[in-house]
Parts: sequence; C-alpha cells; structure tokens
Amino acid sequence: MMIFAIDDEPKALRVLCRCVEEAAPGAELRAFDKAADALDAIRTGGLSPDIVFSDIEMPGASGLEFAVALKTASPDTRVVFVTAFSQYALDAFRVRAQGYIMKPLTPELVREELDALPTAPKPQTNRLRVQCFGSFEVFWQGEPLKFARRQTKELLAYLIDRKGAACTSEELVSALWGDSSGRKDAKHGIRNLIGDLRETLKQIGMEDVLIRRGAHIAIRPELLDCDYYRMLAGDMAAVNAFRGEYMSNYSWAELTAGALYFHELT
Repeated sequence: MMIFAIDDEPKALRVLCRCVEEAAPGAELRAFDKAADALDAIRTGGLSPDIVFSDIEMPGASGLEFAVALKTASPDTRVVFVTAFSQYALDAFRVRAQGYIMKPLTPELVREELDALPTAPKPQTNRLRVQCFGSFEVFWQGEPLKFARRQTKELLAYLIDRKGAACTSEELVSALWGDSSGRKDAKHGIRNLIGDLRETLKQIGMEDVLIRRGAHIAIRPELLDCDYYRMLAGDMAAVNAFRGEYMSNYSWAELTAGALYFHELT
C-alpha cells in the first residue's frame, strides 16, 4: 500500500507521518509539504497512491482543490482530510473525500479511517454484475454474458437505465429504433427481443430479473449488482468509479450521463 501525507506545517506533517507509520507499519509512505508536489509525483512521477491523508487549509492549492485535481489524475486514490476546522466537513463530502479526521491526530484515528476504506467487492454469484460506467457490459459469474443479438443487450441496458420502471412496447421501439416507431413490424420486433432476453436469462437461471405484466416490462433492480445503482445509493467506491461516461455505446443514455455528470459537480 502506498500512502501520501500532505501538510504545509512541518510539525503537523511529522505528527501525521508518525501516526500513519504506527497505523500502517507496512505501507510505503511519501510526505509532501505542498499539494502541488504530490500532484506532480502522480502526474509526472508515475506514482499511484492508494490513500492520501491531507490537510485542508494550505497556501497555494488547498486540500479541497487538491482533491478535485486528484480525481482526474488518479481516480482510484482515496482522500482522507485532516484538519482542525470542522466547517470544512461539508466541502469534504462534496469533493468525494473518503474520510475526515479532526485534529489532534492519533494513530487510532488513522487506523479507523484505514479500516473504513472500501475494499474490493466480493463476487456476487447469485446476481448479474452490470457495468454502466464506460460502455455497457453484463457479467455472470465473472464471465461476459453472451447475447444472441446486439439489440437484446441494448434492450436490457434500457430497462436497467429505467431503474425498474415499467416500459411499454411503444417506449422501447422509440428508444431502440427512433423514427422507426411507425413501422408495422416494430412491436413484433420488440416482442422477439423480449423473448430472446428472457431465454438468455433463463439459461443462467436469472429469468426472474424480468417482470412482465400485460403490455409492460421492467427489471428487478435488487437482483443486479450494478455500479449505477450503487452510485445512486451513495456507495463511495461507485461514486469514485464514475469518470464521466455512462453506457457510452447508446445515444439514448446521454440524458442520464448528463444528469450523473452534474450530480458529480454538486
């Protein structure tokens, strides 16, 4: 594990380093008295810290400004702020900081933050794993789920985007085929895709993911391990995994992508 410690005050930096060393004796620790130097070490030095403990109130680039820049330079790095000023707590949350420690600092407080950091999620053997960030992908037991038709996969993507809301055939035709909604065979084509999707899910014992009630169809979100759903639920690991792209292979997903982007900025 690589840890960065940042504080512009020499005494405070020494205390921070001592606490980190006691809390994580096996970690590789790098100390910086300027946030800009830490960023340079990442951008030009090729370093990729797992965790950064940083003061907030610093001359030049503050800890908050550093956290915003870090999200672009090293998106998987976690930030824990260390400060004597409680009024920064809300700002720390807004820049997706993983933790927040009030001074005086102790090894025990550092250890608590280290223990609270998210770990890699355990594989879900009874749920489909769905990747919405970047391009849309579906996995079953660690392997990509195979679809007989490209648009069957897109149909599932659209239902996931709707978060369990019921969709009509007309809505699905409009989303998948746009101005083809007037075609006489359009609804028949959607029925074929729904049947194909149901058969694909049935082959892995996950047909219950689909809900069909009369002319409406939906999915059961609780049966999916989905990065998009976890982000909406406030999972910080999922929040940090979002890098501006959402179902990039589908044009109809641009509205949700824009909403997520502005959600990140607020």
